[in-house]
Amino acid sequence: MKRLGMIAAIAAGAIVIGCTNMSAQQQGTVSGAAIGAAAGAGIAAIAGGSGWTGAAIGGVVGGVAGNIRGSKQ
Repeated sequence: MKRLGMIAAIAAGAIVIGCTNMSAQQQGTVSGAAIGAAAGAGIAAIAGGSGWTGAAIGGVVGGVAGNIRGSKQ
């Protein structure tokens, strides 16, 4: 469990550092994809489906929505 927490902390730090030089549209796309993937995996797990499929679909939908929102900022 400690290893998983360490990996998550390193990944979160890398994402935060990597987003500093992005445009608003790029940040919206990445954020939307991440939020969509998490939501899709959660919904699929609750509904009894494949978490990976839910994450993939949610990531695509979230990325598109984030891209559109970021382009309007």
